Amino acid sequence: MQSLEVPAVGPGGTGAHRNRSPAGGIEAPYHGVVEPYPDRTPARRPGPGEPGPQLDLLDRLERPLRDLRISVTDRCNFRCPYCMPAEVFGRDFAFLPRSLVLSFEEIARLAGIAVELGARKLRVTGGEPLVRRDLPVLIGYLSELRTPDGDPIDLTLTTNGSALRALARPLADAGLQRITVSLDSLDDAVFGAMNGVDFPVSRVLEGIAAARDAGLAPIKVNTVVRRGMNEASVLPLARWARDEGLILRFIEYMDVGHSNGWRLDDVVSASDVLATIDAVLPLEPVAPDYRGEVAGRFRYRDGSGEIGIIASVTRPFCADCTRARLSADGHLYTCLFAVSGTDLKTPLRAGESDAQLAARIRDVWLARVDRYSELRSEATDRLPKIEMFALGG
Repeated sequence: MQSLEVPAVGPGGTGAHRNRSPAGGIEAPYHGVVEPYPDRTPARRPGPGEPGPQLDLLDRLERPLRDLRISVTDRCNFRCPYCMPAEVFGRDFAFLPRSLVLSFEEIARLAGIAVELGARKLRVTGGEPLVRRDLPVLIGYLSELRTPDGDPIDLTLTTNGSALRALARPLADAGLQRITVSLDSLDDAVFGAMNGVDFPVSRVLEGIAAARDAGLAPIKVNTVVRRGMNEASVLPLARWARDEGLILRFIEYMDVGHSNGWRLDDVVSASDVLATIDAVLPLEPVAPDYRGEVAGRFRYRDGSGEIGIIASVTRPFCADCTRARLSADGHLYTCLFAVSGTDLKTPLRAGESDAQLAARIRDVWLARVDRYSELRSEATDRLPKIEMFALGG
């Protein structure tokens, strides 16, 4: 049987060397220098504050702005140990007061500016976005946005699925196109441990069924794999998603934030996940759909569907990262592993024009050099990173 590897994403991807450690984890990967993209002629980069050709907005590693992930709340009703562990984020934890959270109108305004600067995909996230009251109103605002050429944007949302059964239809009616649901196991005991609140699998499955009935498609399912917790769920999830016609994506456990107790030995590598599935359900690689696609894609050889692998630890894709993140309190972040962001809420509420706000975003992107996953080491692991629920995964 053919040996499968997660491909380095994009022509400039550097890949990584991986070795098994005695403890059963993986050794810290070594990454080479990011090389220029050989198949891309870099466009002229506009200067700071220059209106210039906005669709050619490139950062210092020649990466365009194409995706904006929008966190609508820092709150969540789950306590997943890899994101918001219950022992840290208990009943007394102080989340953002409402006055510091962007309104729907403010979010839509900043998203519209990002679209003018080149963003083509908007992903609504959290925390858990469905705990934000009246969320379909925001979806309606965002669905009306158009690119400078008049094309609709790609509008999607990531959720834990807990409230999806009731909200799938209103979200679709408001203009949501597709959805991604997080589900780490089909086993109630394992899933309860992974979500931290013993939430039942059946409720998430009901939400997925409601999303299908509402016409949200394609439906993707994200699974974070953590050693010692849900490795045994990999194959059952793959069989279930294949039978249901869903796109399942496995995500390596990442060192996001500083509260999840991340250890390299807890990472189940993408190669191990692939080997587990391929041994029973043979796979073959699929070319990416577009530059910046984070998941390495593999289809079943019998034509019965595909899976994705998001391998931020063992196969970083920094070289093709086209994503910015807008936090619930109005800060712009240019990396999931950021240690700081740029405040857009204060100047927005102070009355700055769209042109002035666009100049701020443009200047941040032009200065961007982020490639955390390619530089990951013991030193970077100790950086005071922003928690994932705060900036939107």
